[in-house]
Amino acid sequence: QVQLVESGGGLVQAGDSLRLSCAASGGAFGNNNMGWFRQAPGKEREFVAAITWGGGTVFYGDSVRGRFSISRDKAKNMAYLRMNSLKREDTAVYVCAAGEEPVWDDHSYAYWGQGTQVTVSS
Repeated sequence: QVQLVESGGGLVQAGDSLRLSCAASGGAFGNNNMGWFRQAPGKEREFVAAITWGGGTVFYGDSVRGRFSISRDKAKNMAYLRMNSLKREDTAVYVCAAGEEPVWDDHSYAYWGQGTQVTVSS
């Protein structure tokens, strides 16, 4: 059973950067694709980014492409989301997940963290 714990969220100003981390334990972390999703109050969960199990292919949601960067360190069982040029509309709870394909579909993910809050003020 893969367990995921996110960290790195916080309150920042528009234009700032943050790096979220996702620590995985238990199970075959290395065999899973890793994804980041977010959910703002009153909105549906949104795909943010994903990276394949081998780390060779990355995917981004339209709203974050060019600003966010996903990476993983299989040796450390870690996944990261680097967020640059943050905007107010990026405010949400960010959750990491481990699963299969298609990576942009949250139904593909069997394991989910609890989430970390990111708040961007203007």
